Amino acid sequence: MIGAPGNNAAAAQPSTNDPQIELGLNAAIVMVRDQQPHILVARPGTAGPGTWDALPFGPFAPRAHRTLEIGLREWVKRQTGIELGYVEQLYTFGDRGRHAEPGGAHTLSVGYLALSRGATEEMMGAHWSPWYAYFPWEDWRDGKPEILTEEIEPRLKEWAERPPRPNESARACGAPSASRSASVLGGGWDEEKVLERYELLYEAGLVDEAKRDGRSAASQWDEPPELGRPMALDHRRILATAMGRLRGKLKYRPLVFELLPPEFTLYDLQKTVEAISGTLLHKQNFRRLVEKGGLVEPTGNVSTETGGRPARLYRFRREVVLERPAPGLRVKAGRG
Repeated sequence: MIGAPGNNAAAAQPSTNDPQIELGLNAAIVMVRDQQPHILVARPGTAGPGTWDALPFGPFAPRAHRTLEIGLREWVKRQTGIELGYVEQLYTFGDRGRHAEPGGAHTLSVGYLALSRGATEEMMGAHWSPWYAYFPWEDWRDGKPEILTEEIEPRLKEWAERPPRPNESARACGAPSASRSASVLGGGWDEEKVLERYELLYEAGLVDEAKRDGRSAASQWDEPPELGRPMALDHRRILATAMGRLRGKLKYRPLVFELLPPEFTLYDLQKTVEAISGTLLHKQNFRRLVEKGGLVEPTGNVSTETGGRPARLYRFRREVVLERPAPGLRVKAGRG
């Protein structure tokens, strides 16, 4: 830390009582099955305090792992048996108190998004869990979720209008967050703002993690609602970051094909995009967009699993990444 001119240099030196820093690696591993996005979670009790679901995570060993990503791939393979495909780094999470026990080391975690086509074999110490179980307000495929209308919006309005308690600033009780709430939840749904919505609910004390972490706002609710399944430590925050990143990247990178088999129908492609984005798409507009963008090409094969007429099978046309700077799917919600 650099001190202001004239400050005592000794004051800028770290205290010998400061906790040690450890570096961990977290992975939000995503797959789509039965038109539902799933994440890989550790079995309760195997990856964190309590019995809450946890993202797979482990320490970085610099002498054993040449890079962070190599370390991530190695311990995910060792812990779950899964060979990771696409991987990208998200963010470094290091808020005070997120891992450290009194007197223990403070843990920084480098979060990753990883994509998988799934695994049929029995996995070691992990299982697939639907990601909307943790964020039920993010799935708009059947219209606006009732949990938003009946639970979240009324409580956020009450929280934003609540006067400060004695010795509490207006900011602490949330009064200036009314405009923030409106920008995150109203004025047209932005599917990429997953993290902003979760952070708002955490600040208002409406998610279990806020109560566990001792947030003062959580103590003001007599009967807080159950807003999605909680996760260990700050893993739901990491998952929210991964969801927002993936939703955004679908629009300018062909990542959706990392979640599909080598051959697929256009119906499968559309339903996979809808599952990730949490919105329905207009069928004909979607198909025109895919064909115009040159993202796929027919294989000459057909699928008879649709129950109706045989459907043509397609594959991702990899040459598109050399032809266009942003070969994604800039789709808009529709009626399907």
